[in-house]
Amino acid sequence: MRIGIRREDKNQWEARVPLIPDHIRDLRDRFAVEFFIQPSTIRAFSDEEFKNAGAVVQEDLSNCDIMLAVKEIPVEFFLPDKKYVFFSHTIKGQSYNMPLLKRMVDLNTTLIDYEKIVDDRGRRLVFFGRFAGIAGMIDSFRALSSRLSNEGHHTIFSNLKQAMNYPSLEAVKDAYREQGKQLTAEGLPETLSPMIFGFAGYGNVSKGAQEMFDLFPFIELKPEELESFYKEKKYSRHHLYKVVFKEEHLVQPKDPNSKFDLQDYYHHPEKYESKFEQYLPYLSVLINAIYWDTIYPKLVTRKYLKERYESGTGLPLKVIGDITCDIDGSIECNLTETDSGKPVYVYDPIKEDIKYGTEGNGPVVLAVDNLPCELPKESSAVFSTVLKDFIPELVKTDFTKDFEAANLPPELKRATILYKGEFTPDYNYMRDFIKNPGKPPKGQAPKGQAEPKSN
Repeated sequence: MRIGIRREDKNQWEARVPLIPDHIRDLRDRFAVEFFIQPSTIRAFSDEEFKNAGAVVQEDLSNCDIMLAVKEIPVEFFLPDKKYVFFSHTIKGQSYNMPLLKRMVDLNTTLIDYEKIVDDRGRRLVFFGRFAGIAGMIDSFRALSSRLSNEGHHTIFSNLKQAMNYPSLEAVKDAYREQGKQLTAEGLPETLSPMIFGFAGYGNVSKGAQEMFDLFPFIELKPEELESFYKEKKYSRHHLYKVVFKEEHLVQPKDPNSKFDLQDYYHHPEKYESKFEQYLPYLSVLINAIYWDTIYPKLVTRKYLKERYESGTGLPLKVIGDITCDIDGSIECNLTETDSGKPVYVYDPIKEDIKYGTEGNGPVVLAVDNLPCELPKESSAVFSTVLKDFIPELVKTDFTKDFEAANLPPELKRATILYKGEFTPDYNYMRDFIKNPGKPPKGQAPKGQAEPKSN
């Protein structure tokens, strides 16, 4: 069996790999599998490291049975009857990837999507989510630092950098611990207190973001405590404040006589409306780490922001770290994705337009849709540690049989969207996406808490 690894080229900062050299060496030693990888000058692991691990470095992967990648693959790369494993971003009918999906159908390919490799309880097994949260929090702190400097504030955040500008994750943590000591000693200016960070979501992405935030001295508040906390005005200048929002804080039943029910919300989101904007007047930074689809209410709407800013009341909201990064999605003022070279822009609620950087009237929006690429070595190593355990089963699968008879392990079977060009039973709904590519599709509600794409 020959496995090909495609070169990542989404942008000049995408340096990740699905399998790292050490794991390729181990798999080659233990199983009858050869690895071929395209050369790259930006990858976190060099061509020489892959050669030393026994992989063949070459441009042409047409001799490979299975192709691995991280991000979406260009349409022209696909070959007939091959098997592809990558983050396809197609399950919600994302219009920008419908040509990709249609091409895969036309070429009778098999598509296994990392996003859908889950256990029997629906929990994702192969993901970059933690690192999306980590990098998103680091970059949000950096955006906050820049915004405060533009406003004339010199704070303990002033020396913080973007994730990709640190030599390692441990170096970031060391820097944050030092800044935390400084916060304890010096505190924040009275005019910036209380500085409250809101985390929408509580899955792997949110946990990654909180992992970095928690390196600073902080006090945690419950969402329902925010209003009274503000009124009491007993703020600590030597702490940051943290609030974690779950589904019951984000939405409420449209029927005033009904109570919030989590499973009912998952299965019937049309019966609910957003109530999240009641918390925005208290937040300095919002980290958005929820799964979102068009069937769900939005958290932050352009209408709300416009009304606040036109009335002159504004908001204390300095930064929105939209790790979920659904354009015009749960954060409606996220108008376009960014990249690591220009990671943020200011959304002007009155003009309803954007200006890159951190200067302007309105919140700074971080909208990098592949944040883990800013910590490429660490994120690739963790991802590869999980993925490598599925490779032996993938290699042993008899793809000559039909889908039900194929000996795919259940985790990979659940993640198989296309099998020889046909949608598998769990993904039959996706036929409509390529039949009506111009029609905005409606996704399907998950049966439990889901993660944002964050990869």
